[in-house]
Amino acid sequence: MFPYVFWEKTVINRALRLIRQMHDLQQVELAEKLNISKTYIIELESGKKPADSIIIEKYATHFNIPTSTLIFFSESLTNKKSSRFKTAFGNKTLDAFERILGNEKKKK
Repeated sequence: MFPYVFWEKTVINRALRLIRQMHDLQQVELAEKLNISKTYIIELESGKKPADSIIIEKYATHFNIPTSTLIFFSESLTNKKSSRFKTAFGNKTLDAFERILGNEKKKK
């Protein structure tokens, strides 16, 4: 079975970075835990590599997050209005997570 690749117009890459940061993991630490290269993590988080179903499953399992939550950030829609809404909603959600993460780091 081949992995399904999530690529077009998604915010999954940003979500994967934030999940790692919210768990106070460095890229190298997560790479070791997921048994993938640090370079691959960097490319995933920067959007240079697509997130496929195998990577999403690894993140979901490691961080105990429902796969469906991650897929929310990775789905691309064919309807342009729906796609713009979903992308905007996903980005706003991630903006909130980044603010929370920033506030948590300030407290430490």
